Amino acid sequence: MTDPLCEVIELLRPRAVFTKGISGAGRWGVRYDDFGHPSFAVILDGACRLVVDGQEPLMLEAGDFVLLPRTPGFVMSGFEAVIPDFIDPHIAAQATGEVRHGTQDGPPSVRILGGYFIFDSEDSGLLVSLLPAQVHVRGVERLSILVKLLIDEAAQRHSGRDLVLTRLVEILLVESLRLTQTSDAPAGLLRGLGDVRLAEAIRQMHTDPGRPWTMAQLAKEAALSRSSFFDRFSRSVGVPPMEYLLAWRMAMAKDLLRRQEIHIAEVAERVGYGSASTFSTAFSRYVGQPPGRYSKTTPH
Repeated sequence: MTDPLCEVIELLRPRAVFTKGISGAGRWGVRYDDFGHPSFAVILDGACRLVVDGQEPLMLEAGDFVLLPRTPGFVMSGFEAVIPDFIDPHIAAQATGEVRHGTQDGPPSVRILGGYFIFDSEDSGLLVSLLPAQVHVRGVERLSILVKLLIDEAAQRHSGRDLVLTRLVEILLVESLRLTQTSDAPAGLLRGLGDVRLAEAIRQMHTDPGRPWTMAQLAKEAALSRSSFFDRFSRSVGVPPMEYLLAWRMAMAKDLLRRQEIHIAEVAERVGYGSASTFSTAFSRYVGQPPGRYSKTTPH
């Protein structure tokens, strides 16, 4: 059976992992500006406070894992009142070795393994919008092990390093995101997949995107009336059903066109359009340029 979460991550193409150790001691606090790339951290020892822009504050403790798919601005600190030091995340990302905040001598009050990666997809904005802004998982040892494996692999220069890092990041994403795949998650794909009725409709859209789906057919897959399905889907996923289907079809089409392995007519058929001309019109309206030009000008 098609797994929508895995398909989204596959299209995002995570790559290029950068990792480092972070620690804090005494009275400390740092403010990172909006970064844009996905980042993650696992708390090894101690505790600290994390406040991500637009999100509820988190009190992090040993064993906690945090993933920020978009990494907006945030403040990380100890528990004493402090004016945080400003840090440019793009400069900080180039640092090697452990970064120490606050008192430089003595044992740290918190030790963190952190890092970031890059989504190598033109549709990352669209696809990331389907994911929660902040993922916080407590006490799942598998995530800590994956982060440690990532950092160990990133520090080495073994053959096949890039492939191993890519696969580890994909696993890390799947593991962390599926743990928040619940009906009370923030609006987005994970909340939709956490709803048994909606999950079936979403899986069908991903399994057969070329089918000429109607609202009535999708509602039937979810065993709901059309109005109930529309309202429930819109509220849970954050966009109406047909808008989600269109976005997914266009993400698939762009991926197929980037490969330059099949003709536009076949792409049109795969993503649910009866003719190349109908598809070209829809694609141009959605993307801003016709599929032929997109295929020739987009890096592969």
